[in-house]
Amino acid sequence: MDIKEQLIAAIGQAAARAMADGVFTAGELPEISLEVPPQKEFGDYATNFAMQSAKAARSNPRSIAQAIVDRLNEPWLDKAVIAGPGFINFYLKSDVIYQELAAILAVGDSFGQTDAGQAERIQVEFVSANPTGPLHVGHGRGAAFGSALVNLLKAAGYQVEAEFYINDAGNQIDNLAASVNARYLELLGQTVQFPEDGYHGRDIIDTARRIIDRHGDRYLTMSEADRLAEFKEVALVEKLAALKEDLEQFGVTFDVWFSERTLHNSGSVAATCEQLKNNGSIYEKDGALWLKSTVYGDDKDRVVIRDNGVPTYLAADIAYHRDKFARGFNRVINIWGADHHGYISRVKAAIAAMEYNPDHLEVLILQMVSLYQNGELVKMSKRTGQGVTLGELIEEVGRDAARFFFIMRSIDSQLDFDLDLAKSKSNENPVYYIQYAHARIASIFRQVLEAGLSVPGDFSQVKLELLTEQAEIDLIKKMAQFPAEVTAAARERAPHRIARYAHELAGLFHTFYNQCRIIGVDPALQAARLALVTAVRSTIRQALNILGVDAPEKM
Repeated sequence: MDIKEQLIAAIGQAAARAMADGVFTAGELPEISLEVPPQKEFGDYATNFAMQSAKAARSNPRSIAQAIVDRLNEPWLDKAVIAGPGFINFYLKSDVIYQELAAILAVGDSFGQTDAGQAERIQVEFVSANPTGPLHVGHGRGAAFGSALVNLLKAAGYQVEAEFYINDAGNQIDNLAASVNARYLELLGQTVQFPEDGYHGRDIIDTARRIIDRHGDRYLTMSEADRLAEFKEVALVEKLAALKEDLEQFGVTFDVWFSERTLHNSGSVAATCEQLKNNGSIYEKDGALWLKSTVYGDDKDRVVIRDNGVPTYLAADIAYHRDKFARGFNRVINIWGADHHGYISRVKAAIAAMEYNPDHLEVLILQMVSLYQNGELVKMSKRTGQGVTLGELIEEVGRDAARFFFIMRSIDSQLDFDLDLAKSKSNENPVYYIQYAHARIASIFRQVLEAGLSVPGDFSQVKLELLTEQAEIDLIKKMAQFPAEVTAAARERAPHRIARYAHELAGLFHTFYNQCRIIGVDPALQAARLALVTAVRSTIRQALNILGVDAPEKM
């Protein structure tokens, strides 16, 4: 248990004793939260717990705060001061921070990992792009965020599976086959009318050309229906392989690739509709089957089986979510684009109709991404004249910069992606700034070895109390916050908090590096500072690992 967790526990115990003593009425008190004050004179931590408890406790906030302060008697706490209308500012004893640094060094590369999730089973489904063409930058934001969220949840002690839902059934795949067919015929000199809903990307032409390179005009002798069926499979396999390659290049992998087709072929869609019919959640109208989604909070009822007997997309989605919960996940998280916002209520209604808890589905909505270069909006690829693909973005700015820039802002906000900044090797580029801190620490250890000096193999005997400069103290305090930051970011589904934390820690390190000499000072102080930067290097590396960004040794 780190010092922040110990302080939260101590406040809770003090509040419980105060209630037992009859100082204020027992009630359902709020969760205790701690913040680091913006100014050092206000202590190491602060809480507004007394103010939040006033209503439930039916007491004055300052009276509650005083009762808590009077009952705090922790050996690591120097003092607790009541401020304003009921804030409590906590000041830790100076030796506590050295104990925290020693604990960080003892844990090593697992520092920051917590058991807050208590092994709760969570499935995170993200990207799930139609396999009809290359991934674009919008998919890139979902891929970076989703994979970082998976890493973050794992670091916080959750049992997580990452899943990609392959939309390999329905009109979009039929349109893919028709598009390839049209290009195939065109390349063989035939005049055809391109499908109205066809895909116009250069990749479709490339697919048709590869078919000709392999098989020539052999498909011309087929009926169009047979040719479309053949091209559907060829194109689907090719597009899915390309999609997987793009994601792997972006550092994104999945535990499960779930095919929509299997829901239809296995009878799962039919079985789901039958279950809903049996529990009275489906009715027939105008020859179609309708879900009573208004009963469960939707704004209108929804068709699940059309009057021609063909299931809607919603029918497959209901069957898919039924399958998810049947696999035993406690919670499922879907990461969708902004254009899917209106779809949330109907899926939650369907989950409730299947007698699952709709609150166990979380839908996180990604806002749009806009690319800027030279201060101007970039809409089209210079190479193809179409939308910029994820592969082109990675080629332009690199994987690490692309991932970091996608993650560094909350997904609730639209992202303006500055291509020039992402490519720059300057302190203004946040990912460069963080990676440079890690590389700079690696350089320090190379210099130590080159100078013939020794690096302590065991920091337990190092005199950490020699670290008295404010820049050193600030670094230790910031690192001590990392486990709590991981826990909070995981609970809020907010990887951008880790990006911000890493940037702030890197900033404190650069300040320390410019103010405190490491090599060539008193040997005991040198050992202590090497211990300090070892902990910083480990913490930065763990934060970057969560974000899926490399921690380079050289730059």
